[in-house]
Amino acid sequence: METRAEIQSFTGKYPRQLWHLAGSEMWERFCFYGMRGMLTVFMVTQLKLGDKEANLQYGAIQAFVYAFTFIGGVFADKILGFRKSLFWGAILMIAGGLVIAMSPAKLFYIGTCFFIIGTGFFKPNISTMVGQLYADGDPRRDAGFSLFYSAINLGALFGGILMIWVGKYHSWPLAFGLVSIVMTISLINFIFTQRHLGPIGISPLHPDIPNKKRRMYEVAVYIGSLIAVPFILKMVTNTDYTDLFMYIIGPTTLVYLAWEMRKFNTAENKRLLAAMVFILFSIVFWAFFEQAGGSLSIFALNNLKHTLLGFIPMDPNIVNNSSNSVFVIIFAPLVGLLWLWLAKRKMEPNSVVKFGIGFLLLAGAFFAFYATVFFADADGITSLDIFTLGYFIITFGELSLSPIGLSLMTKLSPQPIQGLMMGMWFLASAYGQYVAGLLGAGMSTADPNASNYDKLISYTNGYQQLAIYALIAGVVLIAISPLVRKLMKGVH
Repeated sequence: METRAEIQSFTGKYPRQLWHLAGSEMWERFCFYGMRGMLTVFMVTQLKLGDKEANLQYGAIQAFVYAFTFIGGVFADKILGFRKSLFWGAILMIAGGLVIAMSPAKLFYIGTCFFIIGTGFFKPNISTMVGQLYADGDPRRDAGFSLFYSAINLGALFGGILMIWVGKYHSWPLAFGLVSIVMTISLINFIFTQRHLGPIGISPLHPDIPNKKRRMYEVAVYIGSLIAVPFILKMVTNTDYTDLFMYIIGPTTLVYLAWEMRKFNTAENKRLLAAMVFILFSIVFWAFFEQAGGSLSIFALNNLKHTLLGFIPMDPNIVNNSSNSVFVIIFAPLVGLLWLWLAKRKMEPNSVVKFGIGFLLLAGAFFAFYATVFFADADGITSLDIFTLGYFIITFGELSLSPIGLSLMTKLSPQPIQGLMMGMWFLASAYGQYVAGLLGAGMSTADPNASNYDKLISYTNGYQQLAIYALIAGVVLIAISPLVRKLMKGVH
């Protein structure tokens, strides 16, 4: 078995284990983005929810998906290790897909609960293992995460296209059943490639702990996960409980982090404070970006032409679900190589400035979504081309922030709490998803009989406001970059 040092001493731009982990994550992203793209469309067309209710339900479900990444990260750090956590998460996601496929209308929320918990155990831990393929200070880490981000977006592309297409035009049970099929592929890939990871991801429990006690801890985690299902079901189906959960989980995690910080020295704690700056700003970013699965999904359903470039027949929901992934696949490796090229010439912007650039591009994207109002006809149907342009711009904002954020959590976090900090990064996404639902509900018209044109005006006015707020956030981040860099203590 290779040692960690041998793995980290790889030659070239990327370690070979990166491809193995990306293979498993690619199929998980197929399921996640396929589900994300279907949620509001399914709730509006099959569960007959209004636009406002669908936005709130979307925000609640997505918030719990990401909130449980924090919990999954903690259990991986303390008991399971990253590998067993990933395995258990995949099993739960497979079960969730099968449950919904049996009766989508009746079992949608129950199956979604399994999916929420499963993603919580799967998602943060595979990203943490990617970070551990690199030694501290390795300048190739950001490029590695950019490639990882590009590879897994292949899954997001196929899931975003296939699952919504199968659901809308063929069979909702089959669309949800694809979750189980694809997650089985992901799990098999990981089982057959994990031997190349050496000691990365094994159980963190002390080797002297007896095997019987070790198994008892692990089984307790598995049983506790299943016991949580009815509680999550209650909270997901009643957004008042979602509000209460989000009010509690954030402060609780901050208290827990403060408790863990007492174990580290001053320099390490300053880096953790810098990580919190990135985490807090990422909440705002995802609150805007994740309109993709909420308000933008409903906007695509009701207000966009079914032709791209004037002559290509195209379902707008497929564009909404897949265009971002197409652009990420094409441009993420190029952006990663750009960072390397700039780094060699000592011209690479620091991570805080990259975040600020991400917000400026986010603002540009929402100005494009707002601009669709100028191309609308009297029925409120507008240009799919301008809408797609918005996604082209937002992709570069995402590439300036998301893979960099994943990399930063592994750079700024002491190794004993890397799973915790990766979980907090995704917990920030949970708050972003939660706020995204509230924003989407606020932009939707209260009148269920509103015309398509009224809906278009309501949504595009909202997108204009989001563009202005994103612009302000970007300027603020760039302005405070010198202060945050001091906290980072040499981490670029």
